[in-house]
Amino acid sequence: MKNWLILILGLPTANATERMRAWRALKASGAAVLRDGAYLLPDTAACREALVAVERDILAINGTAYVLPVVDPDGERFIGLFDRNEDYSKLRTEIEECRGQLTAENALSSTKQIRKLRKSYEQLASIDYFPGQPKQQVDAALQALETAVSRALSTDEPHSRDLPITVLNPGDYQGRVWATRKRPWVDRLACAWLIRRFIDPGARILWLDSPQDCPVDALGFDFDEATFSHVGNRVTFETLQACFELHAPGLGRVAALVHYLDIGGVQPVEAVGIERVLAGLRETIGHDDHLLAAASAIFDGLLAVFVKEEQHNE
Repeated sequence: MKNWLILILGLPTANATERMRAWRALKASGAAVLRDGAYLLPDTAACREALVAVERDILAINGTAYVLPVVDPDGERFIGLFDRNEDYSKLRTEIEECRGQLTAENALSSTKQIRKLRKSYEQLASIDYFPGQPKQQVDAALQALETAVSRALSTDEPHSRDLPITVLNPGDYQGRVWATRKRPWVDRLACAWLIRRFIDPGARILWLDSPQDCPVDALGFDFDEATFSHVGNRVTFETLQACFELHAPGLGRVAALVHYLDIGGVQPVEAVGIERVLAGLRETIGHDDHLLAAASAIFDGLLAVFVKEEQHNE
């Protein structure tokens, strides 16, 4: 990295509020401190935008500020100032502590903390301008934690298989019995909704005490050795979507939401709210058919909003 940007600033001594605001903005940008009043970032469009915003705010209160280019011919002089290893180490410790305390009883309450850990990771990764192994290790630990809480919330969660996706004709799958494990969580609820909404409107959903209870003529989903389950990085919802080539407007965003809530990854903005609503339904509705009906109304509403937003953005 040879091209850098430096912000030289001077703030009115009496304006503590603006001083703190500038400091927070620079900290959020990941700027390195060269000395008091001198801050450094790589010369990228995002970094330039961050420094120019601080410069503009300081000039507005009659301070002094200059964003200047800096060239390092060797390209190595400043990289050490952006070492995030200590931050990743602290975050990994928090993740491991959360993983160590996780039980089936506290899994639901732990999801809030896990979302905070994911947010902290994403914020740290956004200012890790020279990422290395620590970033990969924390990402892997966080994904493992997200998978663990999903399995704690839903026992006997299926393992992923590396299988080719076979394209199927929905016309061959009408009026069938579709079977999955009882007391469904996000992926199973969403799959049952998807089946009835887009694949088999007359489907009868059978809730199993155990995967071994699945009738031979039923189409099992979301358990090990089921007809439809996790494949590669796909959760069962995405497997069904791919097998039946379902590309209805808005459905991709529903799939992204289900994927995140089931196994983690990139967090959609709706995730936390939908997770809490579904968790509340699951806690208060004991009959799985009634739970599916309530959850299906949620998914119907989500799909309608996503379709409207996509049409608006066209």
